[in-house]
Amino acid sequence: MKRIVIFASGSGSNAENIINYFKDHNSVTVSLLLSNKKEAAVLDRANRLKVPAMSFNRKAFEAGIVTSLLQNLSPDLIVLAGFLWKVPEDMVKAFPGKIVNIHPALLPKFGGKGMYGMFVHQAVIENKEKESGITIHYVNEHYDEGAVIFQQSTPVAETDTAEDVAAKVHELEYAHFPVIIDQLLHAE
Repeated sequence: MKRIVIFASGSGSNAENIINYFKDHNSVTVSLLLSNKKEAAVLDRANRLKVPAMSFNRKAFEAGIVTSLLQNLSPDLIVLAGFLWKVPEDMVKAFPGKIVNIHPALLPKFGGKGMYGMFVHQAVIENKEKESGITIHYVNEHYDEGAVIFQQSTPVAETDTAEDVAAKVHELEYAHFPVIIDQLLHAE
């Protein structure tokens, strides 16, 4: 059985989508959900979906405690689904090629520190982009600079608002992220 650990910071709609995708899967399970916010709605979602979940603070993350926990679990893939902190270098080194993130834009555009959620979609509108989309990529030591695994675009109309772009991007995330995770787990 392949094991996934999901990291999330917010409401957790992408995490729930991934959990539901693998719920009845015969060779993949979501074994743990971790959040850097003890009040994050994603923890309630995980509890409702019967996935073990816990929160941690920055000290535990940066001191290697979370990395040690992961090493004991030996996940096949670590999935960042709306997780906003930079992954510490010790974790990247402990799980080379096993940490993936989804970014709500077509990297390298609109990536980096502070570029998440509505900030990304607003930047797309302000820059009069003709398209936006999603990028699924490996995580390295830098924000949004790991090797690209998959990209999918969606048109941006001149009349679109940041909220319109967000809705289009969410549809792409829900449609593609679980499928790409599944493919990565079975690529060996």
